[in-house]
Amino acid sequence: MSSPLSADSASSSLDSDIVEVSERRETVAILMCSFNGERFLREQLASIEHQDHAQWRLFVSDDGSIDSTRDILESFQARLGDQKVTLFSGPGTGFASNFMSVTCREEINADFFAWSDQDDIWAADKLSAALTWLRQVPVDVPALYATRTTLVNEEGVAVGLTPLYSRTFGFPNALVQNIAAGNTMVFNRAARELLRSKAHLNIVAHDWWAYLLVTGAGGLFHFDEVPHLLYRQHEANSIGASTGFKSTIVRIQKLFQGRLSRWIDQNISNLEAVEFLLAEQNREVLQRFKTARSRNLPTRLFGIWRSGVYRQTFMGNLGLLVAVIFKGV
Repeated sequence: MSSPLSADSASSSLDSDIVEVSERRETVAILMCSFNGERFLREQLASIEHQDHAQWRLFVSDDGSIDSTRDILESFQARLGDQKVTLFSGPGTGFASNFMSVTCREEINADFFAWSDQDDIWAADKLSAALTWLRQVPVDVPALYATRTTLVNEEGVAVGLTPLYSRTFGFPNALVQNIAAGNTMVFNRAARELLRSKAHLNIVAHDWWAYLLVTGAGGLFHFDEVPHLLYRQHEANSIGASTGFKSTIVRIQKLFQGRLSRWIDQNISNLEAVEFLLAEQNREVLQRFKTARSRNLPTRLFGIWRSGVYRQTFMGNLGLLVAVIFKGV
């Protein structure tokens, strides 16, 4: 006769097996956007195919490629089957709207969603690492995962890492800084529903919008400090990684040219359209930030400080201060 202890152990083992099977069955919709990506696309597709979490489906929105991108995708689809790979035609209005269009398609359904560029290389545990954190979040809470990346050149040789951050992640940070690349982002169904709430907004970038919207709505954001992706840097990048002293100088120059201010204007306009989704405290942060930006210098400085917005690094906050003084924010 089994003792109570051995019976409990057997029950615990069975429960563990059930959880493991359930986790293996969790589906991930990989949302890739492509445009003239023939040079590196095959490597990216191969890295997706070899994910250790196998329950994925790939949905690719091609934005009118005129090279062999479409042929490469169709060959991949023919080999893996229509149930594994689905191809769409994108709207042809830029990378941000292409990502939003595929993200918001009603026929795509999954437990989790992962954005993918066409030119990176995923580590085999790219999806499983994200799901390890995401499955801890209640399904009704919007959750967004992102990760640090290893930077590689056109030949795939490592040239550095994207930065680590020490400050808290959240809406006050997101208002003035986009801290994670979309190619690292994986999110749950609740976050996807947030993104679908206003599908046709003219957003600056899909990843920045996700960071703003999920944190603004009171959802959870997690930044994995362990890289799970080789982020390829080349001339055709829509937006490459910004690291090092030279990139800091370039960003400061852009502040004086008003680029950040225009992007923030655009983000605020979009946030106003979904203000009903924001948590009360974040609506207050947004209102204080909007009010401060319209004031003269002394009250603008005080108002920006009072709003609580911040960037992740000392140099970033110094640049923010300069931008506030010269109305670059």
